Amino acid sequence: MSVTTTQEDNIQQQILQAAKQLFQVHGLYKVTMDDVAKAIGKGRSSLYYYYKSKDEIFDAVMDVEIKDMMAAVSRATDSVNTIEQKINAFCTTKLNLLRERKSVYNALEIGMDADAISQLNKTKVIHHRLIMKLEGDLLDRIFNNAITNGEIHEMDKTKRDAIIFVLLSSLHGLKREMRMENNFDGIEISVSTLTDMVTKIVKK
Repeated sequence: MSVTTTQEDNIQQQILQAAKQLFQVHGLYKVTMDDVAKAIGKGRSSLYYYYKSKDEIFDAVMDVEIKDMMAAVSRATDSVNTIEQKINAFCTTKLNLLRERKSVYNALEIGMDADAISQLNKTKVIHHRLIMKLEGDLLDRIFNNAITNGEIHEMDKTKRDAIIFVLLSSLHGLKREMRMENNFDGIEISVSTLTDMVTKIVKK
């Protein structure tokens, strides 16, 4: 009996959900393909139909995480009207999502040696670049809509790209510091300050 597309999608979702939970509990290094297969009640050979290795599963898990994050940020920015509100919603949602999911990310390095951590860091760089690209595209659309609506002045692409880069770099800096200190209490005031700074620049 052939497997339908819907069944395949369901199995893939089961694989990724099981793998995510295992990574969160045991760390990326210790989880095996056998562990994932056992978690969904299938043989290891069944997993190879969908993913060739644990690394592919991890990349797929991160792709889902990134898509979910961007969907949440997009919904938040779509729910408000002004450029100031949208920037605030963008930043607040990003930092709150990190706070909610920090246990998943913190657990990845459990049991890893230096070489494994180095390899993971290379993968993180790839994911970071993708996130920066997707976030930059969303902010670019927000800025363009604000220009079209007459809310902010027209600006050339170089300046707009620079503002977006500075905003995202500042936001990721806040994220890194809050995660290192394990303290997210300052999200509201930090985001408000960053939003005020960016809004004043684009409204000059």
